[in-house]
Amino acid sequence: MILGFLRAKGSLPAVLALGLAIAAPALAEAPRKDWAVSSFTLDNGMQVVVIPDHRAPIVTHMVWYKVGSADEPPGKSGIAHFFEHLMFKGTTNHKAGEFGQKVAEIGGSENAFTTYDYTAYHQTVAPEALETMMSFEADRMRNLVLTDAVIGPERDVILEERRSRIENNPGALLNEEVDATLYQNQPYRIPVIGWMQEIEQLNRVDATEFYNRYYAPNNAILVVAGDVEPEAVKAMAEKTYGKIARGPDLPPRVRPKEPEQNTKRTVELTDERVSVPSFSKSWLVPSYQTAKDGEAEALDLLSEILGGGNRSRLYQGLVVKDGIASSAGAFFEGTMVDDTSFTVYGGPRGEAGLQQVEEAVDVEIRRIINDGVTQDELDKAKDRFVRSMIFARDNQASMANIYGSTLATGGSVEDIARWPDRIRAVTPEQIKAVAAKYLNPDRSVAGYLLPAKSVEK
Repeated sequence: MILGFLRAKGSLPAVLALGLAIAAPALAEAPRKDWAVSSFTLDNGMQVVVIPDHRAPIVTHMVWYKVGSADEPPGKSGIAHFFEHLMFKGTTNHKAGEFGQKVAEIGGSENAFTTYDYTAYHQTVAPEALETMMSFEADRMRNLVLTDAVIGPERDVILEERRSRIENNPGALLNEEVDATLYQNQPYRIPVIGWMQEIEQLNRVDATEFYNRYYAPNNAILVVAGDVEPEAVKAMAEKTYGKIARGPDLPPRVRPKEPEQNTKRTVELTDERVSVPSFSKSWLVPSYQTAKDGEAEALDLLSEILGGGNRSRLYQGLVVKDGIASSAGAFFEGTMVDDTSFTVYGGPRGEAGLQQVEEAVDVEIRRIINDGVTQDELDKAKDRFVRSMIFARDNQASMANIYGSTLATGGSVEDIARWPDRIRAVTPEQIKAVAAKYLNPDRSVAGYLLPAKSVEK
């Protein structure tokens, strides 16, 4: 299984921005009426979103549960991701592997992922197989068979996954330590896959309690994108998911908040497996759910201007003009339930040193804090930012991910519709203000990934 939308340095702006931009009238024609997104709620509380796209006879079916690693009980890190794996085991109606075999027989694809704030399961198939996918997915929502014989071997799989993905990857180890330092109180400080010593203790009781608490229709979102009609999707959803009893009402997702951060912290990892050094610098910032009006949009555009692509200040200055960096960029993870991070990063090229690259990045940040950005620069950044997202419309999975991740983190379909106007309303003054407010070097966490020093014999 994949762990989800993990941090991808140099990635496009926040997932929220992907879909919201498609309706920007200045850049693209308005969506056709037969592509209009519809949303409704089943009697048992399951929200359904339908995104018609009739260009090809394909449909993407996704079920999103509003639970991720940040919702785990203390001492049970990794249970959300562990349970993602268990969902592929047998139920009272279907033996283990039968669901996947059915998907393969019809030439479809399937997978799942877990993040801090949600867990999602998805299949891409021909439209005539949609009801079958719904039937299988609805079945495992409540009918999993969880025994010690199932739990033990799958726990071993997770432990091996942690060894291969994290323990054997110096960059991943450093990212974990940076997160644990940046977030002093929020559960985002704990890795999605979990800590090794806590994964080892996960058991059948933990899995059963987690299943009964979170896997219910009123804690789930169904997103269907592709060659379908909303009325047909509604009928199939009521026939399959609609038969599942509503689960217990869950309390609001109120998590520990961060204290005021007022120190500059450094995390350093030296490893013989590292050949080229690199650095990152992160700040705690608000997400789309916690920000004041306009701040999240300004942070998104700041990340685009500063380091969002090959026309950004960092890339043009450090990689193209000065030639001192092999990579340089910035990203803002805006689609989160709680406060999130804004990160810059870079690595040296040729004879340049890591300190030289870091100092050059700091200079660009100070320029924006002190001098701001021009209206022309901002307008061009908005255009680049939006144009790069229009292509999301060409991919059903991207559209389903956009709506699912937004809704699972507290947003709404209306938020998605209003986003283009909000991004267009951002001013140069707002860019300067969020840079000055949040990118304080004395309240940052710097991570350094360094090669092992050679020892003279």
